[in-house]
Amino acid sequence: MIEQEQVLEGARQTLTIESDAILALRERIDVTFCAAVNMLSACAGRVVVTGMGKSGLVCQKIASTMASTGTPSFFLHPAEGIHGDLGMLKKDDVLIAVSNSGETEEILRILPVIKRMGLKMVTMSGNLSSTLARAGDVSLDVSVAKEACPLGLAPTASTTVTLAMGDALAVALLQEKNFKAEDFALFHPGGALGKRLLLRVEDLMHQGQEIPLVSQQTTVKEALFEITDKKLGITGVVDDDSALVGVFTDGDLRRCLEVGVESLEWTIVKVMNVKPKRILRQNLAAKALQQMEEYSVTSLFVFEQQEDTRPVGIVHLHDLLKAGVV
Repeated sequence: MIEQEQVLEGARQTLTIESDAILALRERIDVTFCAAVNMLSACAGRVVVTGMGKSGLVCQKIASTMASTGTPSFFLHPAEGIHGDLGMLKKDDVLIAVSNSGETEEILRILPVIKRMGLKMVTMSGNLSSTLARAGDVSLDVSVAKEACPLGLAPTASTTVTLAMGDALAVALLQEKNFKAEDFALFHPGGALGKRLLLRVEDLMHQGQEIPLVSQQTTVKEALFEITDKKLGITGVVDDDSALVGVFTDGDLRRCLEVGVESLEWTIVKVMNVKPKRILRQNLAAKALQQMEEYSVTSLFVFEQQEDTRPVGIVHLHDLLKAGVV
């Protein structure tokens, strides 16, 4: 069994080599990097990322990051490319080609087609004198002093640096395009962020006959039936013009019963809360959650406009929970 200290020292050494390699890369971010960003930003088609082996796996991540942050992008496997997949390319595309040696056979074999199509190309290579680097319109240096692999064979520091360069490009493009959190959410509708930034109150609210409402003449006992029937733990109280003038909750009911059962015959206006909490239907569901937390309530009545008095719906905390907003 390997000694524990030997394991820990090997891990620390790996992280040191890779972090040093990224810091060294930082010093090489210059006008060439800006030229690459400008070329990718001006792309009227898609950004196509290609690489072989371990570099190819990094390329898939780079393409995925760009696609999710506002730069249409996909990964092209160079070996599949020379067997027909080059048909995915269009004349307005820009290629990002990655090879640490700059001499990867599969990538070099697709270069004539790239040139024939007149596509612009950004290269990432550890050797700026390589065939690939010399073929690029812009060539980025992702060389490393050494690999973290003690044999100097397995791509480790070199793939880490390439991935970091890809992230730097993606973030620069994100900023160039003024990409916002709302835009990110559009591409991630299934994630928690997407739900918080896409779902609106009107998507989740109860409306029509599902809204618990009683008149000002209703007794506490009759209001209890409405609360029980609509299963939201609350009922709104409306005047003769259907304007919301108050709310009565199951918590209010418990406080009434502490007085005595005779409170069931009181009219609702005697015990209702005259300051109902409200929200507009076009507000984000996340804002409804924020207001519920702020006011310590579980329901909000929903209105079309700020000046409206007639509710068009009601949203409950359980609706937000079911939708994954919380």
